[in-house]
Amino acid sequence: MSRPSFIKSRLNSFRFAFNGLSAVFRSEPNMHLHVLASIIVLVMAYRFEVTQVEWCLLILCIGMVWVAEIFNTSIETLTNLVSPEHNILAGKTKDLAAGAVLMAAITAVAVGLFIFIPYWVAYVNTEL
Repeated sequence: MSRPSFIKSRLNSFRFAFNGLSAVFRSEPNMHLHVLASIIVLVMAYRFEVTQVEWCLLILCIGMVWVAEIFNTSIETLTNLVSPEHNILAGKTKDLAAGAVLMAAITAVAVGLFIFIPYWVAYVNTEL
C-alpha cells in the first residue's frame, strides 16, 4: 500500500481539522455563546472604528476563547473515553479544562472592556 502524496496528506489534515471544528460547533452549546459574543464584539468594533491594534487584540482574544473551548471539548471527550465510570481525577481533569475556558473568557472580557469603555463613554457624551 503506497503512502498518500504530500499534498493529499495536507488536504486530509485540513479535512480532519474542519471535521473537528464542525463537531465542536454541533455538540457544544457553549460554543454557540462564544460565536454570538464574537459577532457582537466584531460588530461593535466595526461600529466604533477601533484601531488596527485594537482589532488585533480583539481577534486574538476571540481566537483564544475558541481555542480554549475546543481544547476543553477534546479533553472532556478523551476523559469520557478513558474513564466512563465516575472517577475523582477524571472530574478534576474536566474541571481544570473548563476553568481554562473560563479564564480565557474573563481575560477576553477584560480586554474588551479596556477597549470599548472609552468608545462607549465618547458615544454617550456625544449623544447627550
